[in-house]
Amino acid sequence: MHKRYGLPIVAACAALIAGCGDETSTEPSVQASTLAHFLPDHNTLRSKLREVLEEQNGGLGFEMWATILDRNGKVVDVVFSGEQRGDQWPGARVLSAQKANTANAFSLEGFALSTANLFAAVQPGGSLFGLQESNPVDTRVAYAGPVSAYGTAHDPMIGRRIGGVNVFGGGLALYSGDGKLLGALGVSGDTSCTDHIIAWKLRHSLNLDDVPAGPDDSNTDNIIYVEGTLDGFEHAICFDLDGQGSHIDIGNALPETHPVGPEE
Repeated sequence: MHKRYGLPIVAACAALIAGCGDETSTEPSVQASTLAHFLPDHNTLRSKLREVLEEQNGGLGFEMWATILDRNGKVVDVVFSGEQRGDQWPGARVLSAQKANTANAFSLEGFALSTANLFAAVQPGGSLFGLQESNPVDTRVAYAGPVSAYGTAHDPMIGRRIGGVNVFGGGLALYSGDGKLLGALGVSGDTSCTDHIIAWKLRHSLNLDDVPAGPDDSNTDNIIYVEGTLDGFEHAICFDLDGQGSHIDIGNALPETHPVGPEE
């Protein structure tokens, strides 16, 4: 069944056509220090990620990476949930940064797009096919050493712009309680559907989810599951291992179980 999307989609699509822009273009003057004001310290952020993973999130039940960057695309923090770096997919570190960059690049103060919302449009024949090739990762930032610092408070990505576009679940824009778009969060390490669920719950725990509008029926940037033909802002379904819960049920319920908006 196809869903209808309101007029805000026009503005969102116009933003996609315009692209990310650069530091010389007109953009909100939100710096890393502004976002940092709303964020916990590195160890607390890691603890919040670990707390989310204690819940049922569907998928595989794997450990995760999370990256936060500011509105200018500069990485603010990088954490992993396991006891050591090898407990989660090494490649998911850069994927988490890509997802954060994508959600930041294609969200506005008046309309949020999660990376999961971009999945359908970039498939062959889709209206945004090729978007995922448009802003490559800066490998000098992504793979700078030392590797021993990855996921620590001194991760080499911090303070630098990673770039990249990733078009499956796990990337969400971050909004303060007064609706200001501060940057974005990216999570990676499990199925793309579960990555979205974990990112949503982590954003909620940070109280940075005052989402103004989005393409989902709940008027948020939640994942929109569909079986069969993809259209609009939808995302393919994933799979779950026994004991992890149903990612479809958990994902669909997120606007009710973890509602957007400032903490009351």
